[in-house]
Amino acid sequence: MKLFNLVKKFRADESGAVTVDWVVLTAAIVGLGIVVMQTVGGGIDTLAGKIETAVGDETRVGYRN
Repeated sequence: MKLFNLVKKFRADESGAVTVDWVVLTAAIVGLGIVVMQTVGGGIDTLAGKIETAVGDETRVGYRN
C-alpha cells in the first residue's frame, strides 16, 4: 500500500513539468538563433568585407597626403 501511495504522489507532482517546458522553450530559442545566423551569416561576412576594404582604402589615401 505504501508503494501505491508513493506512485500516486509522484504522478500528482508537477514540478518537473515546468522544467520540461523551460527546456523546450530554451531549445526553440537556440534553434531559432542558429537558423537566423545561417540565414544572415553570409550577408554579414560580405558587408564586413566591404567595410574592411573601404576603411583600408581610406587609410591608404590618408597616408599619401
